[in-house]
Amino acid sequence: MSLQDDIASCAETVHSGDPMRFLSAMTASGADRDALMVLYAFNVEVSRAPWVTEEPMIAEMRLQWWIDAVEEIFTGGAVRRHQVVTPLADLVARQGLPRAPFDALVAARRWDIYKEPHADDAALWSYLEATAGGLMALAFQAVGGETDAAARDAAHSYGSGCGAAALLEAVPALEAANRYPLVDGTAEGVRSFAQEALQRLATARPALKSAARRKRAALRSGWLARGVLRQAVGEPALVGAGMLGRSDAGKRLRLMGLAATGGF
Repeated sequence: MSLQDDIASCAETVHSGDPMRFLSAMTASGADRDALMVLYAFNVEVSRAPWVTEEPMIAEMRLQWWIDAVEEIFTGGAVRRHQVVTPLADLVARQGLPRAPFDALVAARRWDIYKEPHADDAALWSYLEATAGGLMALAFQAVGGETDAAARDAAHSYGSGCGAAALLEAVPALEAANRYPLVDGTAEGVRSFAQEALQRLATARPALKSAARRKRAALRSGWLARGVLRQAVGEPALVGAGMLGRSDAGKRLRLMGLAATGGF
């Protein structure tokens, strides 16, 4: 397979495994779209690893496979042939992406293997920073090349806030699988968590608004976050009922508007 075939395979993985990020990536163009598809496919594969088996040891082995793959990419030796690892190695080399966020993202997914809740709010936010935050920071750097540290940090914080919104939407499904992602699932606990996430979005936005238009495509994966978080603040009971978010038509119209104006 050629590199372009691998990228097409990554896009298919994202389309089936993370349709909202797929739609946001489609608002980018050319090489930027390809970069987002590769990163998002990596995220899909890693996030799936803890869920494909009920055996913790096997799930740990699946995550270790990705830890080893990242090690190969960054140590300069032979890199295993794989439809996601191969284009990811190429992207890392071309865009100079840092290793630490990849390691942190894979390590954080160990929490998904087990059924113990997060110990406290700090542990929950660390999880979101390593997963959604780290992914958005990597995407922001991969689109359009290098960026300054302050903007990269803002993208990381913005991503963690967006991850909180996605987590709130996923609460019913996670609880059905005997995972309890919220430290405090009371109405006040949900409201406080959503308010913290909204504050992260608001604090990060000023540093990101000045980013080049093409780089904003990397931020657009969180295009639904503010609406979801505001709903959670206003009506926390919607979280447990699985009623957060817009209709599919509303989601697409919102994304189209942002893409047309260069917003996020």
